[in-house]
Amino acid sequence: MRVDEMLTAATVQTGRTDFGDDSFREGLDRLVQSINAEATLNEFGEAVLPLLITRLLTTRLHIEDWHRRHSEIADEPIAAPLIGLGLPRTGSTALSFLLAEDPNARSLRLWESGQPCPPPSTVEPPDPRIAATKANMAIQQEMNPRLSALVPSAPTGPMECQELMALDFRAHYFPAFAHLPSYTDWLLDADLTSTYRYERRALQLLQWGEPTRRPWRLKCPSHLLWLDALDSVFPDARFVMTHRDPTDVMVSVADVYHQVGKQFSRDLDLHYLGRLNVDQWATGMDRLLAFRDAGRDDRFFDIDFRAMQADPIGEVRRLYGWLGEPVTPEFETDMERWWTENAEHREENVHPDPSVFGLDLDEVRTRFTQYTARMHDWIRR
Repeated sequence: MRVDEMLTAATVQTGRTDFGDDSFREGLDRLVQSINAEATLNEFGEAVLPLLITRLLTTRLHIEDWHRRHSEIADEPIAAPLIGLGLPRTGSTALSFLLAEDPNARSLRLWESGQPCPPPSTVEPPDPRIAATKANMAIQQEMNPRLSALVPSAPTGPMECQELMALDFRAHYFPAFAHLPSYTDWLLDADLTSTYRYERRALQLLQWGEPTRRPWRLKCPSHLLWLDALDSVFPDARFVMTHRDPTDVMVSVADVYHQVGKQFSRDLDLHYLGRLNVDQWATGMDRLLAFRDAGRDDRFFDIDFRAMQADPIGEVRRLYGWLGEPVTPEFETDMERWWTENAEHREENVHPDPSVFGLDLDEVRTRFTQYTARMHDWIRR
């Protein structure tokens, strides 16, 4: 896999040459070096990962072209977004789907996250990207139904920020595709300021031309790792954080990594996946505690996983009371419909024994002791 060949392919496909700020090059170079030196890709992975990287490069070219031709896009305000945080597998996906039912707010939708151009406001509905996303999801369901059950999604439903972060090639989802230890180690301590600046640039494009500006509802668990950079770009953001016992989380998230990675790799070290997730998320929680303790605790609203399961609409009402925004009858009705339909089709997830991933739950509990103590304080407020 060669960086220069993918850069050339992207420019040939689009007829454009301006990738914007070249901050993306370090992440791209490190990612490709790690894939070439460390990944054990299968035939599918060898075919798909270069296509994924080239698609991200073509997206940058298109975004820059739209900004060049319409300089007013850069004036679009991204004001006071609500950003979902927390460990994976804590109910944050369900919460994001409920929040996406608010007609007075704006979520990052799955169909636009991977292909933000052309801006949705410039396309007559129905946008063909919706049907294309639905077809891709059907293929994914056939290839790996277990992954589809573990990670619920819908073409018009909300999506994490991962695809937009990947445009700067600093994204937490790359290590899920393959064994990339050198890239993963670098990413943990990388400066993601340019990443969040480019995400903001993409969000401006996505909301440009809409009849009314609506506040964004964003979500990505891995924001925990780079909160200072996130805050520097979105200084007026508020955060909703979902909480669950880490010992209930680590096996589940390692299982997701396994289900994703086995599609692209010949073999995976499951014990490495267990260690990786414990180390990464424990680091994320340490950084979160420091961030909140630095005078930012009042920007957080906390939701317990069990409370969310027991009374999801009530928890959203509490959240909106904190935001100072109304839960309209239409919003509440649509949330109730989504929750009922999701419950009817939800499949029970049975995860492997922790030992499959080399996990000792007592050790996991020890790694998250400080977070767990604070979690109980936060959710009782």
